Amino acid sequence: MPQLLAAGHEVLALERRDLDIAEEGALSGLLGRSHFDRVVNCAAYTNVDRAEAEPELAARCNYRGAALVAAACAGSGVPLCHLSTDFVFGGDAPEGGRGWVESDPVSPLGVYATTKREGELACLAAGGPLYLVRTSWLYGTTGPNFPLAILRRAVSGQPLQVVADQVGSPTWTYDLAQAVTRLLELPPCGLVHLAGGGRATWHRFAEELLRQAELEVTVRPVSTAEWGAPAPRPRFSVLESERGEELGLAPLRAWEEALREYLSSEPEVASLLDRSG
Repeated sequence: MPQLLAAGHEVLALERRDLDIAEEGALSGLLGRSHFDRVVNCAAYTNVDRAEAEPELAARCNYRGAALVAAACAGSGVPLCHLSTDFVFGGDAPEGGRGWVESDPVSPLGVYATTKREGELACLAAGGPLYLVRTSWLYGTTGPNFPLAILRRAVSGQPLQVVADQVGSPTWTYDLAQAVTRLLELPPCGLVHLAGGGRATWHRFAEELLRQAELEVTVRPVSTAEWGAPAPRPRFSVLESERGEELGLAPLRAWEEALREYLSSEPEVASLLDRSG
């Protein structure tokens, strides 16, 4: 919202209590009463591990909700921007070790990834004007937050162990919001990847975070198998784009640079570091 407002757009932001995207007719009724130039669907069931035990709930949001939003937008002729995930890629890295691009085949693993892919397909099948944005390893001020979780444990003196055999593209939500705002000012363009520049393991991410925060804390690397999470994770989900240049979109900055600005702008970070002495 702040990014769209700063760019001069009028915004109506609805929370779950205001509009349940999985309720038949909920969005189409709203679109029928008011004029909108774009709809952005950020709603998702994102608890990857819990999804394994709650497949119906995950599918209700990630698939059914996405399908109903896409159908309502297509029926009204309003372009839809739907947010999806790097988890649709579950295989080994592409040949040459490059990141995944928009034309690469997908292979989702687990309930979360599968329902998000089903949501993508529903958006494409609706046939309306579409921006389908895949992103990855998000962190920001609200919601689950890897950097803050690591800093809280480090400052409290708790031992740190982080998975070291999954590779992805850490992405600050501030940078993603800026990129989506720019994208929405273009004609609908279908599928595009928007993720932080470069790549890292979760362990490397944690070490760089602590280095920038000037905290001398040891982080023990562990394997995915040792960590023992209920849901499967992609071992390699680095996102790159083969479409950004043709669309005139600048790549998102390197994840290390974004992390540095995040640390200097996040209010709780200053409070945590003050407590650390």
